[in-house]
Amino acid sequence: MADRKPQDNGFSGKTQTHIPALDPPQKPKRNKYAFACAILASMTSILLGYDFGVMSGAGLFIKDDLKISDVQLEVLMGIINLYSLLGSAAAGRTSDWVGRRYTIVIAAAIFFAGAILMGFATNYAFLMVGRFVAGIGVGYALLIAPVYTAEVSPAASRGFLTSFPEVFINAGGLLGYVSNYAFSKLPLHLGWRFMLGVGAIPSVFLALGVLAMPESPRWLVLQGRLGDAKRVLDKTSDSKEEAQLRLADIKEAAGIPEECNDDVVPVPKCSHGEGVWKELVLHPTPTVLHILIAGVGIHFFQQASGIDAVVLYSPKIFEKAGITSKSDKLLATVAVGFTKTIFILVATFLLDRVGRRPLL
Repeated sequence: MADRKPQDNGFSGKTQTHIPALDPPQKPKRNKYAFACAILASMTSILLGYDFGVMSGAGLFIKDDLKISDVQLEVLMGIINLYSLLGSAAAGRTSDWVGRRYTIVIAAAIFFAGAILMGFATNYAFLMVGRFVAGIGVGYALLIAPVYTAEVSPAASRGFLTSFPEVFINAGGLLGYVSNYAFSKLPLHLGWRFMLGVGAIPSVFLALGVLAMPESPRWLVLQGRLGDAKRVLDKTSDSKEEAQLRLADIKEAAGIPEECNDDVVPVPKCSHGEGVWKELVLHPTPTVLHILIAGVGIHFFQQASGIDAVVLYSPKIFEKAGITSKSDKLLATVAVGFTKTIFILVATFLLDRVGRRPLL
């Protein structure tokens, strides 16, 4: 904008210089590469959402076909939480060992095997074996998706990108509900098997999509591969300066000296993470203790609210509300899944704009 000439202000007889208006700072563009990586990694969460969603409707048909009791059905549906806990515990060590990217492949492969086993189950015991395998895969997916996404996301859009796993959990649940409704017209002995078995399809595409993803820069640094980590950070950061800051932070956390910048020869790790759990749990600082209590508390009370039970037993809830047709009950659960997906999208787009605490 051109400067204007001094003008008389009409009161003091003096001239007043008008300062040219500055253009508002432009909002930085989202990093498309980091966006794509977050999308691919977060698609792992579809496996968890699909399993929860599809089992809520498939349970109606499994009970009638296998002639199992209500207690057996409850165990079949609810045991996924225990199995996924085991998978999550194993996934942390696995991701440190083989990397985040290949842990996603392992999660997809395990869930694929579990879905196939459930789809071909001939009795309750066989179905429980498939449920166990699928649950381990779900646990792997539940842990690795947010870890990888957080490690590749630039600071400006980290809240937006790290909400993707939750988005895909709800999208997977919606797909599970739709699958229930779509296959409910098949003969009794086929319908629930197709509902469970078709869950193997997303895992195949997921495993193939991982081939286009880079490895997590944090894992690369922990392996001493600073050159590879720097190249990934350059692609997933909003600026070269941010990439350098992120690399410096990761090196500091890993105990690697700042002057280590070898781009070709892997440098040895200076730390193996000893004492981290002791500092976190046994002797935390007041700040760390505050964060730990808040983080664990939020997750605990979210689950204690019973939302998982509502998701798993939606058809039963609608039945108690007076809907008797199986087709109508499944259609009503589709509406639940659609509503959940819409509002998680609303929260996703408000995370970086409004903030975490106001939304909570």
